[in-house]
Amino acid sequence: MTITNTMRAFRVPGWGEPARFMDAELPSPGPGEILVRVAGASLCHSDISMQQMPQQYGEAMGWQMPFTLGHETGGTVAALGDGVTSLEVGDSVALVSPSSCGACDFCLRGADNNCVFGAVGRGYGRDGGLASHVLVESERGIIPLTTLDPATVGPLTDAGATAIHAVKRVLPKLGAGSTAVIIGAGGLGAFAIQFVRALSGATVIAVDMNADRLGIAKEHGAHHAIEGVNEHTVAALAELTGPHGATVVLDFAGFDATIAAGIAALAPGGSYGLVGAGGGKLDAPWFGGLPRDGEVFTFQGSTIADAHDVIRLAESGAVRNEIDSYNFDQIPEAYADLEAGRLRGRAVIKM
Repeated sequence: MTITNTMRAFRVPGWGEPARFMDAELPSPGPGEILVRVAGASLCHSDISMQQMPQQYGEAMGWQMPFTLGHETGGTVAALGDGVTSLEVGDSVALVSPSSCGACDFCLRGADNNCVFGAVGRGYGRDGGLASHVLVESERGIIPLTTLDPATVGPLTDAGATAIHAVKRVLPKLGAGSTAVIIGAGGLGAFAIQFVRALSGATVIAVDMNADRLGIAKEHGAHHAIEGVNEHTVAALAELTGPHGATVVLDFAGFDATIAAGIAALAPGGSYGLVGAGGGKLDAPWFGGLPRDGEVFTFQGSTIADAHDVIRLAESGAVRNEIDSYNFDQIPEAYADLEAGRLRGRAVIKM
């Protein structure tokens, strides 16, 4: 019998080069580390931009080439390094998506999404889950599963966790009679709709230009779904929220038009959260242009606690994880469908 120490992986081979199938070394766990046999990994729009990362920026963040894509991963424990005590070989697990050190001031306060060492991690600068196996640096990067399928859990660890981070930020304002506007109803927005419905009594209004996504938003529990953003969106929202405006607007698109409409639709004292990385700006003076007595916030990534919260909600049945399945050889096709907007849910590569 031939024993091989390599595995097939979908990797970014070098700076500015498109990802492709390559052989990679099969990792083995050192002290405190866990080797996971991948059951499934989901794709993200950020995977595409990573392939155009300029060398000077990537090296400054600590990225190394080549690396394997895939930062939303689930699987089973294949091997344990010395000192790992909370897991056993064969356990079904989800992998925490963001990277963090666990020791800096941000991590110690539970704000590990702001960790100063979080710019490099599995699937972004280090080897991720689009391979048969992936190495996890410590037990804090592992979430044990009880009922969820590790082959499809990946979207919950990043898209779901990022969405719940935004919802938890505004949850104290979402009491009875409140309204939450979700701009961008696909992907992260679809999760946010479900979280608001599950965790609050707010009326949920979904906004998207894609009619299919609006239909899915209604399936996920949105009370209202309107086409936008366009020149009629603010008026249409006012008809639903009343003259004072929306209690909360979460913008999962982040373009000029969505930012302007979201701010304009907000009630005094309300909260506007910019989550989407569309690169937009607000062409308005700060004084008088921002919500009166309200807040505008943004963030990147999620915390370990967010990921655990999402897994608990999903295992309770409170959250649907909509996926489009592909096999390993179909990774290029899955990325093409992602770029073209042909997906109903999140693209998941099953191993």
